Amino acid sequence: MTEAVIKDLKKSFGSTQAVRGVSFTVNSQKIVTLLGLSGCGKTTVLRCIAGIEEPDEGEISIGGEVVFSSANNIFVPPERRGVGMVFQSYALWPHLTVFENIAYPLKIRKMPRNGINKKVNEVLELVHLSGLEDRLAPNLSGGQQQRVALARALVYNPKLILFDEPLSNLDAPLREEMRGELKLLQKNIGITAIYVTHDRTEALSLSDELVIMGNGRVLATGTPSELLDNPPNSYTAILLAGMSVIYGKITEANNGSVVFDAPFGKVYCKSGDAKEGENMKLCLRVDRLNLLKAPNNKTNIFGATITSVTHSGYFVEYKMILSGQAIKVVKEREKALPASVGDKVYLEFPENACTLVRD
Repeated sequence: MTEAVIKDLKKSFGSTQAVRGVSFTVNSQKIVTLLGLSGCGKTTVLRCIAGIEEPDEGEISIGGEVVFSSANNIFVPPERRGVGMVFQSYALWPHLTVFENIAYPLKIRKMPRNGINKKVNEVLELVHLSGLEDRLAPNLSGGQQQRVALARALVYNPKLILFDEPLSNLDAPLREEMRGELKLLQKNIGITAIYVTHDRTEALSLSDELVIMGNGRVLATGTPSELLDNPPNSYTAILLAGMSVIYGKITEANNGSVVFDAPFGKVYCKSGDAKEGENMKLCLRVDRLNLLKAPNNKTNIFGATITSVTHSGYFVEYKMILSGQAIKVVKEREKALPASVGDKVYLEFPENACTLVRD
């Protein structure tokens, strides 16, 4: 069942076009993430879906009901959309207890007290806050406050939950913990959600589908694996996977095999529709490139100079210069090549590390 359909959504603030014809679909019990840089329009889209902002044009359907249509002059107010929202700032009432914060949506819907008590206690257990119901919101840790905000959004069984960068105020270990809890909760109770973030790790770990946004537009859609393996444009390649992007030209094209003329030499790769003489961009998956101390007999091997080596947990990130081109390589610690700044190494481009795009 489709829970949300956004069609050709447009929104301007004065002369600034914040959203320029955005369309996507959210299926039941799926998390769709809007990923993009700050200012790309993703939060404005979320606020339009919630009913906090009224779009200029387009249509929004939630659970089969049209809640906004510019063509038919429909605008359903936020409280009647069946949508829960979890904000970046938590937006908890500081003078209310945990119980009272969570119960608030039920009280304004005039649910009987017995029903409120039952629902709040159920959701407290769900988010691991049982025993804290009498504590005031400011006396909670950041992670506990985020759980209260989530419980408040879940308590009235909304059709759709909207998350606006909900983990960005947490420190790294807690952010990782909350990502895991949110994903487990989604699996256990079947949350249908739209999640907004600029953090690629959150997007990749939480999402069933990704909507890549830039400059108020949708630039790519797909599953995390689809977009990682075959980014449709260089913006997606850089934003989602931190890929290195090289500008060059196709000098040979034959039955899907092409020669890409890069500033540092010829790269042999696959591209089904590339044409000879065409200017294109080579996107390189940083985790699939190989570093060698000495060249072998394979193709796509080029000399490079290490400019930085960064150890990050279980991974090592190398940055290097190859004929004036900056390229990044990330390797698991066990597979890392011992190298220091200034070392001369050889960089191999396996075929599965290379994607050619036009944009």
